Amino acid sequence: MARKYVRAIFPGSFDPITNGHLDVIQRGINLFDELIVAVGRSPIKNPLFTPDERVEMIRELVKDIPGVTVEGFECLTVEYAAQKKADVILRGLRSLTDVQYEFQLAMTNRAVAGIETIFVMTSAQYGFTTSTMIREVAALGGDVSNLIPKNVYERLRRRLKETGRLNESK
Repeated sequence: MARKYVRAIFPGSFDPITNGHLDVIQRGINLFDELIVAVGRSPIKNPLFTPDERVEMIRELVKDIPGVTVEGFECLTVEYAAQKKADVILRGLRSLTDVQYEFQLAMTNRAVAGIETIFVMTSAQYGFTTSTMIREVAALGGDVSNLIPKNVYERLRRRLKETGRLNESK
């Protein structure tokens, strides 16, 4: 019997993308034939980077990974998955807090749209990393250069300075 071609989406806001996200992308493409990194526009978040900037940053980071593409989307994740004819949604898990939230989301997505969610545990060194935490620490002048790619770190510092959100007093 022939193996089924499997397309997955990895949705998120990625504001900014972290090394933990990249870990999930790399591990995800090893599980699926195609992986679409889907950059969403969350109406409840106050993003530092525009969706187009986030797509651009991620494309630069994954350009050499065969089978990975990056797109922005503005609808419900399950609607986007249906548009892309995705077989599964890929999600990374960091902690028990993630498990509870992601379990509810996965059950809702299956009930509403019949799409399965596949979870991968993040690597231990990224288990505490969130984009929100990185933005907050960086805004307070903390060094987060080991948690995000170098080019993203430079853009993050520049954006925080431009917006007056960088507190460099130490």
